[in-house]
Amino acid sequence: MPEAVIVAAAASDAPSPMSTRFTGRTAIVTGASRGIGFAVAERLVADGAKVVITARKRETLDQAVAQLGPEHAIGVAGHTDDADHQAEVVARAVDTFGSADFLVNNTGINPAYGPMVEMDLAAARKVFEVNCLAALSWVQQVHRRWMREHGGAVVNVSSVAGVRPAPGIGFYGASKAMLTHITQQLAVELGPGIRVNAVAPAVVKTRFATALYEGREEQVAAAYPLKRLGVSEDIGSVVAFLLSEDAAWITGQLLVVDGGVTLTGGV
Repeated sequence: MPEAVIVAAAASDAPSPMSTRFTGRTAIVTGASRGIGFAVAERLVADGAKVVITARKRETLDQAVAQLGPEHAIGVAGHTDDADHQAEVVARAVDTFGSADFLVNNTGINPAYGPMVEMDLAAARKVFEVNCLAALSWVQQVHRRWMREHGGAVVNVSSVAGVRPAPGIGFYGASKAMLTHITQQLAVELGPGIRVNAVAPAVVKTRFATALYEGREEQVAAAYPLKRLGVSEDIGSVVAFLLSEDAAWITGQLLVVDGGVTLTGGV
């Protein structure tokens, strides 16, 4: 085969160029050292954004930044419900990359599994503080420092457990239902310059959701019309859509990303 043809064939197999739709934009993604948060950050970087990611553990955060590329990402370790940490992250985004255009509230906790009537109330308060109040506080921080003057977009990661009762994770679901309402309220208050939406995943194969499918993945997936559980990239692509101009006339919405499981009565 002539050399020119060989070169052309090799070029055709090369990865497509990165999208440029988020060039010049900066996103803050919480809880992004792995799982859904990392997939969101990875997709945003692929589409041209700079990202500031957060997590509690510095080691896993550094590994995530290395994968994303230090020229595209920085990591700031801390507790998501710490207001000082939130302010530092927003300041780092603006000081390092020049803006804070997007916020993805991905961090969520569920420290208890079982009937809600037996749930330790201290654990319930912590779920509420992290899943609801912290998400609101992040919006307040980024609004104060950047979005109030420049606009932007926010996506909150909710859950199908917030759409209908979910055995064993009832209070987690209640907190996600509140997060959805916070999303809608903020959309009304912050338009037209700032859009606020949410995504509601069903079971996604992450470490966080392991207890919901480990050892019985095929059985769990059988209830899904698409016959598989979600992967983090399924959520990352939808979050990127909601942040993009393709969603310019969408705000205050909860986009269910569930492989169809809620159509069959499952969660």
